[in-house]
Amino acid sequence: MLLTAYSGAILGPIAKVLGWVMNGIYMAMYNLFGIEDVALSIILLTAVIYLCLLPLTIKQQKFSKMTQIMQPEIQAIQNKYKNKKDQASMQAMQQETQLVYEKYGVSPAGSCVQMLIQMPILFALYRVFYNVPAYIVSVKNQFSGLVDTISATSGFQDTMTQIMKDYKLNVSVDFTTTDTSALKNYIVDVLYKLPKSGWENLTDYFSNVGSEVDTLTPHMNKFNYFFGLNVSDTPLNVIKTSFASHAWLILVAALLIPVISYLTQMLNIKLMPQAGSNGNDQMAQQMKTMNLMMPLFSFVMCFTVPVGLGVYWIAGAVCRSVQQLFINKYFQNLDMDDVIRKNQEKAKKKREKMGIAQNQIRDAAKISTKKIDSTAESNKMSSAQKELELEKAAAKKANAKAGSMAAKANMVRDFNEKNSRK
Repeated sequence: MLLTAYSGAILGPIAKVLGWVMNGIYMAMYNLFGIEDVALSIILLTAVIYLCLLPLTIKQQKFSKMTQIMQPEIQAIQNKYKNKKDQASMQAMQQETQLVYEKYGVSPAGSCVQMLIQMPILFALYRVFYNVPAYIVSVKNQFSGLVDTISATSGFQDTMTQIMKDYKLNVSVDFTTTDTSALKNYIVDVLYKLPKSGWENLTDYFSNVGSEVDTLTPHMNKFNYFFGLNVSDTPLNVIKTSFASHAWLILVAALLIPVISYLTQMLNIKLMPQAGSNGNDQMAQQMKTMNLMMPLFSFVMCFTVPVGLGVYWIAGAVCRSVQQLFINKYFQNLDMDDVIRKNQEKAKKKREKMGIAQNQIRDAAKISTKKIDSTAESNKMSSAQKELELEKAAAKKANAKAGSMAAKANMVRDFNEKNSRK
């Protein structure tokens, strides 16, 4: 049992992989430079994650650039069906919009991929930072001597429960279990969450742990604190305890975590290219709203999540800002006409593989924003569009897998055709 590592079906495996990488970074820093620092490991892990995500980031921003080029045609379609809410008109608008995307060789879901990848990573990192000893072996080993002494003390379960109540620790533990290994893991979980005052008062609960606490405290100050902040504690809790003890510098440091998180994310948004809009584009308006809300969301959330996660958000925003500076220079020298041409070639090969002729796509997707007839019937599909859909359906049937319903339908059709010729 690797301490109380998160065991969720989806996030659990992701958290274990991220924990394994973070453990490798932590051990490399210690072996090469003698540095024990969880917060620095988080920052380096963040840099590694965003370096791996860089190709997706570039792809997403290429999609954004392409969207700006397609925007006049898409807006023309939206204006064409502006006051028509019947189902046929809505379907026709969706089909014509899809054809524009196909013409430029891009997918409407192109901007969602990075978010779908980042969100599970973010939530999994929360689990890692929430209980670092479960993922960094050397951090867990630091607690071994103290845990052995506590677990050998009579009635330690009740004492650990009292410590949790006194310091309002939100830790999922079960001190009623008879599993000795699990009990020791739970002790580590509680000790890791203790604030500085808890460590100072630990001998009041266990009188025989003084030497172990003296041995462990210097290491704790190295690996678990970031500018005086416990990375497993929340800024809100640090602010409360610091205010009560008049530790003003620690209080300011805790307050700076959400503030810096907000500012760095705003900087990142300012550096990102903004899609142009005439004010009527609903998607552009939604993006503007999201750009305003996300930094505010991180500001509020940073008060209630572990300091380590706040450090991750700050490091992530800084990494994205640095990346964006280089990406902006890259796009300044990028020939978008060449990108469109390559996208069209890829889309052409994909369609030809399906058995759809290129000229059919070109005829169906050809939209001239200057010649759109706003009074034309919008509830009927054009002949080119019908032909395109029929070709797609025929291609899918022709490429049907053996044993599938489509393959069986083809067999029946062939049988009927043979009999009709007799």
